Amino acid sequence: MMQNNNITPEMEDQMINQAYQNLLNIYLSSNHRKKVEIIDKAFKFARDAHKGIRRRSGEPYIMHPIAVATIVIQEIGLGSTSISAALLHDVVEDTDYTVEDIEAQFGHKIARIVDGLTKISGGIFGDQASLQAENFRKLLLTMGEDVRVVLIKMADRLHNMRTLQSMPANKRYKIAGETLYVYAPLAHRLGLYAIKTELEDLSFKYNHPAEYQRIKEQIIASEESRNELFARFSAPIRERLDNMGLVYEFNVRVKSCYSIWNKMQTKHIPFEEVYDLYAARIIFECDDESAEKRICWNIYNEVTEVYTKHPDRVRDWLTTPKVNKYRALHVTVMGPDGNWVEVQIRSRKMDDTAERGFAAHWKYKIGEGEEEEELSRWLSTITDILKDPEPNAIDFLDTVKLNLFASEIVVFTPRGETITLPKGATILDLAFTLHTDLGTHCIAGKVNHKLKPLSYKLASGDQVEIISSNSQKPKQEWDKFIVTAKGKSRLRSALRHERRLTIEKGEKEFMDFLAEHNITLNNEVLSLAISRQNASNKEELFRMIGNNEVILNEDMFTHKEHGGRFNWLRRNPFKGKAEPKSTTHDSATAIDTKSIYRLTTRDGKSNYEIASCCHPIPGDDTVGFLTNSNKVIVHKMDCPTLARLKASHGSRLLQTQWEDHSDTFQATIHIEGIDQKGILQSIVNIISTNMSINMKQMNVTSDQGVFNCDLQVLVSDAKVVTNLCREIKKVKGVNDATRMN
Repeated sequence: MMQNNNITPEMEDQMINQAYQNLLNIYLSSNHRKKVEIIDKAFKFARDAHKGIRRRSGEPYIMHPIAVATIVIQEIGLGSTSISAALLHDVVEDTDYTVEDIEAQFGHKIARIVDGLTKISGGIFGDQASLQAENFRKLLLTMGEDVRVVLIKMADRLHNMRTLQSMPANKRYKIAGETLYVYAPLAHRLGLYAIKTELEDLSFKYNHPAEYQRIKEQIIASEESRNELFARFSAPIRERLDNMGLVYEFNVRVKSCYSIWNKMQTKHIPFEEVYDLYAARIIFECDDESAEKRICWNIYNEVTEVYTKHPDRVRDWLTTPKVNKYRALHVTVMGPDGNWVEVQIRSRKMDDTAERGFAAHWKYKIGEGEEEEELSRWLSTITDILKDPEPNAIDFLDTVKLNLFASEIVVFTPRGETITLPKGATILDLAFTLHTDLGTHCIAGKVNHKLKPLSYKLASGDQVEIISSNSQKPKQEWDKFIVTAKGKSRLRSALRHERRLTIEKGEKEFMDFLAEHNITLNNEVLSLAISRQNASNKEELFRMIGNNEVILNEDMFTHKEHGGRFNWLRRNPFKGKAEPKSTTHDSATAIDTKSIYRLTTRDGKSNYEIASCCHPIPGDDTVGFLTNSNKVIVHKMDCPTLARLKASHGSRLLQTQWEDHSDTFQATIHIEGIDQKGILQSIVNIISTNMSINMKQMNVTSDQGVFNCDLQVLVSDAKVVTNLCREIKKVKGVNDATRMN
């Protein structure tokens, strides 16, 4: 939306003042101590600083800080310090004012928050992924210093996503990918469920607009039948809750568009087969916090008296809340239509905390003086991984992300202390969680008094005793079964420490050997030893010696043909070899990413390469990725690899469009059904005879009457695959035929 020339300056001023007044009204209706003066001062300062500047949408720039500040109070629940910092968050980056100017006008606290926001501006990722990963590290480190930086950044990202339509397509891909990859999991970890859900849906909307619209329409179309079903399901429960004398809400929460689509992709099912489309939620009023837990279990008993519960799907977040303070009791029961329905049981306070995270605290507390103390209690402990630099930016981000979205389990130490870990955590994860030394020397564990190996996956309720030995050393292969970010970080730190010790040991052995054999150390001697052992550098040579991979002997320093020590060595063995050229992204940034890159085939040659991770074909929604060598690799829009590329190299993405082509493309179809005579012949006839499609490979298995087949075919476009799947489904005995990545 560009600027409307019919809007006068007076009308713009009225619009700005109205937005600001709305912000103040929300603040004044909260339980925060009223400090309007500092907020008003910050608004006027920001308005003057951004005067004459417009957003890409055409509206005055000051509307963005006002919107961010409104999210900060209304949806995250912070007070005047954070509101003022949100109003000022772009001043230092976009104008001539400095952090010192902010501190002089507004004091140290607000200036520190604005400074933190300025340092991490411009997005988490860019062309230089390692540099931007360092920015992400700074973002998370501020959680230990002042979590308000992260929360205001979350509000900033939410408003940017709400107004993303005005950005060009390649920018939308980058920002939406970055949001889904890091910001949504971070919101989840911080307990900001409503914000996390909206960020996911907005990312999905811009990455897959057609799928988003289709699912939205299907949700609306199925609303009437869903409401009828819920009315039948809830009626007998309502009767029992009324008899208990409770004041409560009993409503239904439909899954978000992104959650539904994600399940469809993961399970390879259509919308109609997403049976857990909604969850039922019972929210009861309770002024006595000590009675909440008892009431939850009483409601649970009434629900399970009416419907049969699933034996493995009861979740007690009352006794042991999640790290982000989520508390509720979940039970899954068999509904009247024969499908499982999850029922979430919470008090009003629990529901507020679940939906709005930190914002809920201020509904039950009066005064802003406790804000910093409450923030420090509420913070998730994530700083351990950030203290230890990770050289690979993407590995670093993946490691952090492991624990942002992880489901949680609770285990017990022999003393009865509870430890919260991500689902899938192992004995070694627990050892590293307790202490780095315990992790590096861990040899096994006793789980419920039974001896288990390091890689054993723990379950909620396990009692675990770590067994260690001083002779144990950390091993590289441990990285394969550690799932916690803290464990991975501490293991890598320990491995680097062990490597340093090994190098020092190897260097000492090398120097002692030279002294013993009267060999003088110089560049020629060192270069010869390195080349003889195919080491990359002297540190690698010393590591190999210290690790007993190399046995020192005089042959390392002797010319084999002539038998004389050094008599043939006239030059540095590396001299004349080309130095590796540093790679730059100049070629990538020089491309006009706003234009559409057309995928064509001419003279038998394509101007693109197909990504082996997802095998896109004409008809798929695709994005191109420009490599350092100026090759365009084409990925499907929903490719997991592309999600990482969007997050780390957004400016190198290209809008793509399939043009006329003569190529054929590989597609894989998974077929399953009931094994019976002639089924394979019928499928082959459809492929080869009826549709004249070339088969590349067919893998067939049959187990106790169940038939599975993975079929690779060569096709011209996605429509051919869709038609083929439809025809195969008509074969008697075939239950499903689905295209796979």
